[in-house]
Amino acid sequence: RLVESGGDSVQSGGSLRLACTASGARLHYYAIAWFRQAPGKEREGVSCISSGGSTTKYADSVKGRFTISRDNANNMVYLQINGLKPDDTAIYYCAATAISYCPANLVAGVFASWGQGTQVTVSP
Repeated sequence: RLVESGGDSVQSGGSLRLACTASGARLHYYAIAWFRQAPGKEREGVSCISSGGSTTKYADSVKGRFTISRDNANNMVYLQINGLKPDDTAIYYCAATAISYCPANLVAGVFASWGQGTQVTVSP
């Protein structure tokens, strides 16, 4: 089971670092992605990192502000978010694939395991 942490309520322009780990499983075999879902909107894939960390990808909407990274020795994946905007307000989820590389398209159906999510709220 994946577990996210680090969500908070912050002001516009602030930064957060979200973290994802797994209980009872090693993450280093799998590509890991971050998704977000805002109220009334579909779940959106924002970033993905390959199992070894050599390949990353980002949605156009977050490029330059979000950075995904991983620490396989400690079974952690991170999402650093800078320059937060009110439009970033959402529940953020981490998700694991069953493969080592990021899929061409970050669609939720490709990812087999999910966490419960962590809330990020950005005020103007």
